[in-house]
Amino acid sequence: MLLSRIGALSPRRAAARPGLLLRCWARSAGSAEGGTAEPSAGPGRVGEATKYRDSVLLPRTNFPMIVGSGSEPASLRLCVSQLCGFSELYAWQRARKAKKEFCLHDGPPYANGDPHVGHALNKILKDIRNRFEVLRGRHVHYVPGWDCHGLPIELKALGDPAGTKDLAPLQIRRKAREFAEGAVARQRAAFRRWGVVADWDECYRTSEGRYEAGELRVFREMHAKGFVYRDYKPVFWSPSTRTALAEAELEYNPRHVSRAVYVTFPLTTPPAKLASSAGGVAVLVWTTQPWSIQVNQAICFMPNTQYSLVRRADSSQLLLVATECIETLAAKLGAQLDPVGTFAGSELEGGVCQHPTVPGKTLPLLPGNHVTVGKGTGLVHVAPAHGMEDFGVATHFKLPVVGSQTHLFQTHFPPDLLAIDKTVSVALCLLLMLLTQEALQKVRVTPESARGGLMAMLDQRTYWCISRQRSWGVPIPVFYHRETDEPLLNRCAVHFPLFAEKGSDCWWELPLDSLLPPEVLKKVSTANDYVRGEDVLDIWFDSGVSWAAVLPEADPRADVYVEGRDQLGGWFQSSLLTSIAVRNKAPYRSLLVHGFTVTETGDKMSKSVGNVVDPDTIINGGEDPSVSPPYGADVLRWWVAESNIFSEVQIGPKALNSAQENINKLRNKLRFMLGNLHDFDPRSHAVDPKDTHYIDQYLLHLLRDFSIKVTDAYSEFDAGRVIRLLQAFITRDLSSFYFTIIKDRLYCDAADSLGRRSCQTVLWEILDGVTRAVAPIVPHLAEDLYLHTPGHDEGETLFRSGWMKSSSMWKKPGLEEAVEGACAIRDSFLSVVSAHKAPEYELTIAIEPGLLFELMESLQEEPTSTCSQLTELMMSSRTTLLSSMPRDLPHDALVTSGSFLINLEGGVIREESAYSLAATPCSMSRCPRCRRYTAESLDCLCPRCQTVLAGTK
Repeated sequence: MLLSRIGALSPRRAAARPGLLLRCWARSAGSAEGGTAEPSAGPGRVGEATKYRDSVLLPRTNFPMIVGSGSEPASLRLCVSQLCGFSELYAWQRARKAKKEFCLHDGPPYANGDPHVGHALNKILKDIRNRFEVLRGRHVHYVPGWDCHGLPIELKALGDPAGTKDLAPLQIRRKAREFAEGAVARQRAAFRRWGVVADWDECYRTSEGRYEAGELRVFREMHAKGFVYRDYKPVFWSPSTRTALAEAELEYNPRHVSRAVYVTFPLTTPPAKLASSAGGVAVLVWTTQPWSIQVNQAICFMPNTQYSLVRRADSSQLLLVATECIETLAAKLGAQLDPVGTFAGSELEGGVCQHPTVPGKTLPLLPGNHVTVGKGTGLVHVAPAHGMEDFGVATHFKLPVVGSQTHLFQTHFPPDLLAIDKTVSVALCLLLMLLTQEALQKVRVTPESARGGLMAMLDQRTYWCISRQRSWGVPIPVFYHRETDEPLLNRCAVHFPLFAEKGSDCWWELPLDSLLPPEVLKKVSTANDYVRGEDVLDIWFDSGVSWAAVLPEADPRADVYVEGRDQLGGWFQSSLLTSIAVRNKAPYRSLLVHGFTVTETGDKMSKSVGNVVDPDTIINGGEDPSVSPPYGADVLRWWVAESNIFSEVQIGPKALNSAQENINKLRNKLRFMLGNLHDFDPRSHAVDPKDTHYIDQYLLHLLRDFSIKVTDAYSEFDAGRVIRLLQAFITRDLSSFYFTIIKDRLYCDAADSLGRRSCQTVLWEILDGVTRAVAPIVPHLAEDLYLHTPGHDEGETLFRSGWMKSSSMWKKPGLEEAVEGACAIRDSFLSVVSAHKAPEYELTIAIEPGLLFELMESLQEEPTSTCSQLTELMMSSRTTLLSSMPRDLPHDALVTSGSFLINLEGGVIREESAYSLAATPCSMSRCPRCRRYTAESLDCLCPRCQTVLAGTK
């Protein structure tokens, strides 16, 4: 009969391989678990304690409790990495046989600077999941990459733009490539120091010829399907660098205040509602872009908003404004505005205004859904060359699009302006957007709230300008007729082998007749009839097609993309759009969106402020170790795992010290288990689980539950939950419960006794399970511990030996009920006697015949025992189990009672059993060897210790 978990009314409390122990420093031996292995002998008993000291089996290990300061963290990391083959792990796991593959596609970081903690958060988060999948036996596909093109790299590589105006494109490209390669080398070295597993000799760069050829194939496919076209579009334009920009490349000054103006547009042809108004009427417009009024083409109103004709009290001027804005306008203008008439916005249609600065130019009044009344007058001037919404109005009503040549006013907008240019764009037509939204619904997004942000950004996008007017990038492979400017771009016009072999420099290096494919040359009189295009592709297009260039060819779709939330409008989106356009499916099955790193006070990091945290300083320490101590890579990784990655992730001395303290606490507990295995080899000493003590079997039961929960947490990218599960298991189930119970058996039983070997068998299983559970987070600690753990073959490493091993047989029927029932009784006992005084008492337990009594009998067959499993659990000197409490209890007996609810077979059998217990001071003497009150006299060993010492002679 399988028994379900029992709920208690009183809750439960919470030898090394010499050949592989090549250390980089000397290590000291000693006991563990806070030095509680050998209690004080007390006054007058020092001689007896010394006499039996060598017969007590105290923990022994050369595994250090903590890693010291100075160069030791770096030395340990290097030593473990070399011994355990970290650099070969990725190639090894790709070569082994595996039934399943896990693909985490690496979003390419930008190759324009040194590594920072944002990189650390992202790369370590990915590596934790990848290492978990390696341990599970899956093939992990993870190819690190870098985004190497773009304006920021070009600007940093060239330095002062004034001195580079005369450089040829190939000269610019050479300088930019050298700069990007240097950044890649520095970042790659840092990622390796952080313990990130990959084939670092086979990374991808968006500047490599093979990658560029794959990118252009995607471009060709999108063009063939009609998604790529050339037209005039409003773009963010940088006058200083003379190129179109993506919105993500703009920098706003939040402290700058706009210089706004109010402008009147005389109404020359009033709508019917205003035809009878006496005197001249002017439409009042408020704008923060006064420099665009010169190229204004219309005035927009809100059809469903109420408008009023008002008269200024100080000048009798008639103004047309939104009714809702009258009060605010009166305060801004410093004049009383008296309403003359009110009407619906739709009644303004048909009106015509005079342009205030261009004589003879008239402007129609048109409805516009983009108009608001939150600021201004409820009427907006339309400059199609300088506004996204304005351009949309111009397109709808077929207005002319004219750009302004003078930008003299300061605004709160970025210094890079909105302008019209002839660009190459991706048409985000309704069909493509519907397909994209449908595909996104099948993608798992974590956290789910990020899905809404991605959907909203997609909804706001009507087209994607993919052309940039720079030299450092992938050239758009289009040729233009020298006389007609007609583009030549078809399936034959791109010579992909040239790009794959020579890289995109060939676009500027080779003559036209070498670039144009033979099929094209046959149809033209001479190659000189054409000129090559000068634009390059947007870097978001570069990185957005990485799925085609990097992912496995059989199914180029990743299990997961993992990046910061800024990529909702960046890589996540560009990857989705290109993949849907070419093959009508998302390039990822799931997305994980994490937050940004900030200081411990929640401030954004800035070099100018001096609050930037350098990952290399975290690992190796700064110039002053007292201020910036070397924490090592595992502390950095623990910080990542422990953080709430879905919000702002704080980092600083407090967070790092906490991570180091937690790791040291973990080392202490692991060291205690390791020290008690100094004379144990699982291959020859292990006890069959069914023959181990009930308390040992119970810990195997808890270990199985722990392994299942940890596996689920890693599978859900929740390393923080792994740490919480680990800390609860270590603190509650092991340190506060199991370790306190088993020390007597470990230290004082015969070395080869069944009870001690039973305990060691379970300690080995727990140590192995916990080591594997924490290995994806702190691989250096885990592998170091694995090197010290007995039972492994020479050269064997943890990451090549599999995931946590647990058996369904560890869930033994009745086991959990027996131990937790005893724990409920133990809690009642410890409620009247402090835990450190428990060994000084004898315990009598009375339980009426029933299920609970039968369970307790499985722990103690005889009525009274000093060495039963029940006595061990109670931590008393002797335990008596009866069906009723004796009437002749000593006067100093401490009596209490309680009850325990047994819940069997999912609630089919429920029985609440009452128990009572009496604790009386021990009648026997304290054994000078084991310190238990089980000896006949002070000078006599207890029977157990006599037997042990007799067996050692």
